Amino acid sequence: MQTAQQPVYPIRIFIIDDHPTIVWGLERLIESDAPRMIAVGKASACGPAIPLIEAAQPDVLLLDLDLGGESGLSAIPDLLHKSACKILVLTGLRDTAVHEAAIRAGALGVIGKEAAPAQLLEAIVRVHRGELTVDRLVTERLLAAMAPKKAAPPRGGCGEAAVASLTARERDIVRTLMRQPEVALKSVAGSLGISERTLRNHLSSIYEKLEVSGRLELYVFSSKHLGDPELH
Repeated sequence: MQTAQQPVYPIRIFIIDDHPTIVWGLERLIESDAPRMIAVGKASACGPAIPLIEAAQPDVLLLDLDLGGESGLSAIPDLLHKSACKILVLTGLRDTAVHEAAIRAGALGVIGKEAAPAQLLEAIVRVHRGELTVDRLVTERLLAAMAPKKAAPPRGGCGEAAVASLTARERDIVRTLMRQPEVALKSVAGSLGISERTLRNHLSSIYEKLEVSGRLELYVFSSKHLGDPELH
Protein backbone atom coordinates (compact mmCIF):
# COMPACT_ATOMS: atom_id res chain seq x y z
CA MET A 1 0.00 0.00 0.00
CA GLN A 2 1.27 3.47 -0.82
CA THR A 3 2.20 5.58 2.18
CA ALA A 4 1.74 9.25 2.95
CA GLN A 5 4.51 11.58 1.89
CA GLN A 6 5.34 15.26 1.81
CA PRO A 7 3.80 16.87 -1.29
CA VAL A 8 6.00 18.26 -4.04
CA TYR A 9 4.41 20.95 -6.22
CA PRO A 10 3.22 21.32 -8.83
CA ILE A 11 1.18 18.14 -8.73
CA ARG A 12 1.26 16.73 -12.27
CA ILE A 13 -2.16 15.43 -13.31
CA PHE A 14 -3.22 13.23 -16.23
CA ILE A 15 -6.92 12.85 -17.13
CA ILE A 16 -8.59 9.77 -18.65
CA ASP A 17 -12.22 10.51 -19.50
CA ASP A 18 -14.19 10.08 -22.71
CA HIS A 19 -16.44 13.12 -22.16
CA PRO A 20 -14.83 16.19 -23.79
CA THR A 21 -16.87 18.63 -21.72
CA ILE A 22 -15.80 16.96 -18.47
CA VAL A 23 -12.17 16.97 -19.57
CA TRP A 24 -12.37 20.65 -20.53
CA GLY A 25 -13.85 21.52 -17.14
CA LEU A 26 -11.22 19.50 -15.27
CA GLU A 27 -8.41 21.23 -17.16
CA ARG A 28 -9.86 24.65 -16.32
CA LEU A 29 -10.26 23.67 -12.66
CA ILE A 30 -6.69 22.42 -12.45
CA GLU A 31 -5.41 25.58 -14.14
CA SER A 32 -7.29 27.64 -11.56
CA ASP A 33 -5.24 26.03 -8.80
CA ALA A 34 -1.83 26.77 -10.33
CA PRO A 35 0.94 26.70 -9.29
CA ARG A 36 -0.10 23.94 -6.89
CA MET A 37 -1.12 21.62 -9.74
CA ILE A 38 -0.86 21.32 -13.51
CA ALA A 39 -2.56 19.17 -16.18
CA VAL A 40 0.08 17.29 -18.18
CA GLY A 41 -2.04 15.17 -20.51
CA LYS A 42 -5.36 13.57 -21.35
CA ALA A 43 -6.84 10.58 -23.13
CA SER A 44 -10.28 9.15 -23.79
CA ALA A 45 -9.29 5.51 -23.22
CA CYS A 46 -6.77 3.60 -21.10
CA GLY A 47 -4.92 1.79 -23.89
CA PRO A 48 -3.86 4.91 -25.81
CA ALA A 49 -3.18 6.66 -22.49
CA ILE A 50 -0.35 4.37 -21.39
CA PRO A 51 2.43 5.70 -23.68
CA LEU A 52 1.25 9.25 -22.99
CA ILE A 53 1.41 8.62 -19.25
CA GLU A 54 4.88 7.12 -19.56
CA ALA A 55 6.01 10.27 -21.38
CA ALA A 56 4.22 12.79 -19.12
CA GLN A 57 5.12 11.09 -15.81
CA PRO A 58 2.12 12.41 -13.86
CA ASP A 59 1.83 12.26 -10.09
CA VAL A 60 -1.94 11.73 -10.07
CA LEU A 61 -4.19 10.08 -12.63
CA LEU A 62 -7.83 11.18 -12.72
CA LEU A 63 -9.66 8.14 -14.07
CA ASP A 64 -13.27 7.73 -15.17
CA LEU A 65 -14.56 4.17 -14.74
CA ASP A 66 -17.04 4.19 -17.61
CA LEU A 67 -15.09 4.88 -20.80
CA GLY A 68 -17.64 4.18 -23.51
CA GLY A 69 -17.46 0.41 -23.40
CA GLU A 70 -14.00 0.14 -21.81
CA SER A 71 -13.78 -0.51 -18.09
CA GLY A 72 -11.51 1.91 -16.28
CA LEU A 73 -11.79 -0.37 -13.25
CA SER A 74 -10.18 -3.35 -14.97
CA ALA A 75 -7.40 -1.12 -16.30
CA ILE A 76 -6.25 0.12 -12.86
CA PRO A 77 -3.69 -2.66 -12.19
CA ASP A 78 -2.07 -2.22 -15.61
CA LEU A 79 -1.96 1.57 -15.25
CA LEU A 80 -0.25 1.22 -11.88
CA HIS A 81 2.16 -1.41 -13.20
CA LYS A 82 3.31 0.84 -16.03
CA SER A 83 3.54 4.12 -14.12
CA ALA A 84 4.38 5.48 -10.68
CA CYS A 85 1.30 7.70 -10.48
CA LYS A 86 -1.43 7.47 -7.85
CA ILE A 87 -4.99 7.01 -9.08
CA LEU A 88 -8.04 9.07 -8.10
CA VAL A 89 -11.22 7.67 -9.61
CA LEU A 90 -13.66 10.36 -10.74
CA THR A 91 -17.00 8.73 -11.42
CA GLY A 92 -20.70 9.27 -11.82
CA LEU A 93 -21.38 5.74 -10.50
CA ARG A 94 -22.77 5.71 -6.97
CA ASP A 95 -22.43 1.97 -6.41
CA THR A 96 -20.23 1.64 -3.32
CA ALA A 97 -19.32 -1.91 -4.34
CA VAL A 98 -17.70 -0.46 -7.47
CA HIS A 99 -15.90 2.17 -5.39
CA GLU A 100 -14.62 -0.58 -3.08
CA ALA A 101 -13.45 -2.61 -6.07
CA ALA A 102 -11.52 0.41 -7.38
CA ILE A 103 -9.68 0.77 -4.06
CA ARG A 104 -8.93 -2.94 -3.95
CA ALA A 105 -7.58 -2.72 -7.49
CA GLY A 106 -5.08 -0.08 -6.36
CA ALA A 107 -6.75 3.34 -6.61
CA LEU A 108 -6.13 5.59 -3.63
CA GLY A 109 -9.33 7.56 -3.89
CA VAL A 110 -12.83 7.74 -5.33
CA ILE A 111 -14.83 10.94 -5.74
CA GLY A 112 -18.15 11.59 -7.45
CA LYS A 113 -18.46 13.82 -10.48
CA GLU A 114 -21.07 15.78 -8.59
CA ALA A 115 -18.52 16.84 -5.96
CA ALA A 116 -17.82 20.53 -5.48
CA PRO A 117 -14.66 21.84 -7.21
CA ALA A 118 -12.98 22.49 -3.85
CA GLN A 119 -13.65 18.88 -2.80
CA LEU A 120 -12.08 17.55 -5.98
CA LEU A 121 -8.99 19.71 -5.57
CA GLU A 122 -8.62 18.57 -1.96
CA ALA A 123 -9.03 14.94 -3.04
CA ILE A 124 -6.23 15.37 -5.59
CA VAL A 125 -3.92 16.77 -2.92
CA ARG A 126 -4.75 13.99 -0.47
CA VAL A 127 -4.22 11.23 -3.02
CA HIS A 128 -0.93 12.85 -4.02
CA ARG A 129 0.12 12.64 -0.36
CA GLY A 130 -0.71 8.94 -0.39
CA GLU A 131 -3.83 9.26 1.76
CA LEU A 132 -6.86 7.06 1.23
CA THR A 133 -9.68 9.29 -0.05
CA VAL A 134 -13.06 7.59 -0.14
CA ASP A 135 -16.44 8.01 1.53
CA ARG A 136 -17.11 6.61 5.00
CA LEU A 137 -19.28 3.68 3.88
CA VAL A 138 -16.59 2.34 1.56
CA THR A 139 -13.95 2.85 4.25
CA GLU A 140 -15.99 0.85 6.75
CA ARG A 141 -16.54 -1.97 4.26
CA LEU A 142 -12.86 -2.12 3.40
CA LEU A 143 -11.87 -2.20 7.06
CA ALA A 144 -14.39 -4.93 7.80
CA ALA A 145 -13.12 -6.99 4.87
CA MET A 146 -9.48 -6.51 5.81
CA ALA A 147 -9.85 -7.22 9.52
CA PRO A 148 -9.80 -11.04 9.30
CA LYS A 149 -6.70 -11.00 7.10
CA LYS A 150 -4.91 -8.46 9.30
CA ALA A 151 -5.85 -10.03 12.63
CA ALA A 152 -2.45 -11.72 12.89
CA PRO A 153 0.54 -9.90 14.41
CA PRO A 154 2.34 -7.54 12.04
CA ARG A 155 5.12 -8.68 9.73
CA GLY A 156 8.12 -9.80 11.74
CA GLY A 157 6.84 -9.29 15.28
CA CYS A 158 4.27 -9.63 18.05
CA GLY A 159 1.42 -7.13 18.02
CA GLU A 160 1.49 -6.58 21.78
CA ALA A 161 5.25 -6.05 21.79
CA ALA A 162 4.96 -3.56 18.92
CA VAL A 163 2.25 -1.62 20.76
CA ALA A 164 4.41 -1.59 23.90
CA SER A 165 7.19 0.08 21.90
CA LEU A 166 5.01 3.14 21.24
CA THR A 167 5.47 6.23 23.36
CA ALA A 168 2.48 7.72 25.20
CA ARG A 169 2.34 10.49 22.59
CA GLU A 170 2.41 7.99 19.73
CA ARG A 171 -0.46 6.04 21.30
CA ASP A 172 -2.45 9.26 21.58
CA ILE A 173 -1.83 9.96 17.89
CA VAL A 174 -2.89 6.44 16.89
CA ARG A 175 -6.15 6.68 18.85
CA THR A 176 -6.88 10.10 17.37
CA LEU A 177 -6.38 8.68 13.86
CA MET A 178 -8.65 5.75 14.70
CA ARG A 179 -11.41 8.18 15.64
CA GLN A 180 -10.84 10.20 12.46
CA PRO A 181 -9.83 7.66 9.75
CA GLU A 182 -10.83 9.88 6.82
CA VAL A 183 -9.78 13.32 8.09
CA ALA A 184 -6.83 15.00 6.37
CA LEU A 185 -3.59 14.98 8.36
CA LYS A 186 -3.58 18.78 8.56
CA SER A 187 -6.87 18.71 10.47
CA VAL A 188 -5.71 15.82 12.65
CA ALA A 189 -2.55 17.75 13.52
CA GLY A 190 -4.65 20.77 14.47
CA SER A 191 -6.79 18.68 16.82
CA LEU A 192 -3.59 17.40 18.45
CA GLY A 193 -2.10 20.87 18.77
CA ILE A 194 0.95 20.07 16.64
CA SER A 195 2.13 20.93 13.14
CA GLU A 196 1.42 18.64 10.20
CA ARG A 197 5.16 18.14 9.76
CA THR A 198 5.51 17.01 13.37
CA LEU A 199 2.58 14.64 12.93
CA ARG A 200 4.16 13.12 9.83
CA ASN A 201 7.42 12.60 11.74
CA HIS A 202 5.50 10.79 14.48
CA LEU A 203 3.72 8.69 11.87
CA SER A 204 6.98 7.62 10.30
CA SER A 205 8.08 6.31 13.69
CA ILE A 206 4.71 4.66 14.34
CA TYR A 207 4.62 2.94 10.94
CA GLU A 208 8.13 1.60 11.49
CA LYS A 209 7.40 0.29 14.98
CA LEU A 210 4.13 -1.37 14.03
CA GLU A 211 5.40 -2.49 10.60
CA VAL A 212 2.41 -1.05 8.73
CA SER A 213 2.56 0.97 5.53
CA GLY A 214 -0.24 3.51 5.79
CA ARG A 215 -3.30 4.79 7.62
CA LEU A 216 -5.61 1.98 6.52
CA GLU A 217 -3.25 -0.75 7.75
CA LEU A 218 -2.63 1.29 10.92
CA TYR A 219 -6.40 1.43 11.56
CA VAL A 220 -6.81 -2.32 11.11
CA PHE A 221 -3.79 -3.13 13.29
CA SER A 222 -4.89 -0.70 16.00
CA SER A 223 -8.47 -1.98 16.00
CA LYS A 224 -7.07 -5.43 16.77
CA HIS A 225 -4.46 -4.45 19.35
CA LEU A 226 -5.73 -1.21 20.91
CA GLY A 227 -9.48 -1.78 20.80
CA ASP A 228 -12.15 0.91 20.66
CA PRO A 229 -10.48 4.37 20.67
CA GLU A 230 -13.55 5.88 22.35
CA LEU A 231 -12.86 3.75 25.45
CA HIS A 232 -9.42 5.31 26.06
